[in-house]
Amino acid sequence: MSVQTQAQPSNPERSIPTRRISFEESLRELPKHFAADGDLVHSHIAAALSAVFPDGEDFFVRSVRHYRDQITDPALKRQVNGFIGQEAMHGREHRAFNDRLHELGYPVKRFERITRWGLELRERVAPASSNLAATAALEHFTATLAELVLTSEETRNLFGHDEVRNLFVWHALEESEHKAVAFDVYKAVGGSERMRVWTMNFLRFGFVLGMVVQVLVSLAGDRATYQRGNLRRSLKKLRHSPVLTRELWRQLKDYNRPDFHPDDRDTNELVTTWRRELFGEAGTLNDKLATAVSA
Repeated sequence: MSVQTQAQPSNPERSIPTRRISFEESLRELPKHFAADGDLVHSHIAAALSAVFPDGEDFFVRSVRHYRDQITDPALKRQVNGFIGQEAMHGREHRAFNDRLHELGYPVKRFERITRWGLELRERVAPASSNLAATAALEHFTATLAELVLTSEETRNLFGHDEVRNLFVWHALEESEHKAVAFDVYKAVGGSERMRVWTMNFLRFGFVLGMVVQVLVSLAGDRATYQRGNLRRSLKKLRHSPVLTRELWRQLKDYNRPDFHPDDRDTNELVTTWRRELFGEAGTLNDKLATAVSA
């Protein structure tokens, strides 16, 4: 991609702090089926999502870092640094979560290896511009899910165990803080609309299909799946889950609009509220911060 005259990011004043945080200690006593009411399927969905995060986040970092030296706008360059710092922490904490899930019998390490292999293969055969387009598209996925987590108490409660919920809420806050960075970098370095939309069209179905396969494989290896009535009860709950709504699918498809930008959905107030809730003066996650927050 050739570098054109670069515009500022949509919100040059946006702060993207790197928070040195650790959930490892608090996850050591995690039960096997940690979701609300010990729900089988929702536990495996959360585990499947976490399985792809560590290597997925590493891929995002590499894809954006590849273009960091081509960014001339100081505000966007600062936001790229924040993006890299946050994504590195996400990968580390979800890897620790996955270590505990592995101890409990979830096949997360197998999924980690498959994810790593697939992304490394993609980087070998696809141009850097395509990898950046994939990062921007997948960041829209995570931002959409993050907004759902932060706005819906019902969704937050699905995680069940307090520390799993805290992990995903922290992750959701930071995804909302940096949701426009990969997209702004893609635009700044001349990424094409055609590649942007085609990449999302492929990933919108490919990512969902991949998640479905992972959950099915994970469930197949869990003895609780075969206990009479267990799976049926769990699937009945899943049909009413807030993650399976047409509105969520429409929000994902909104990415295809020619004039789309992640900041079209104003989540600034949401971010401010959750920053105060989690890391304000009486923040509920302050005890998990290892060091002072760097912006």
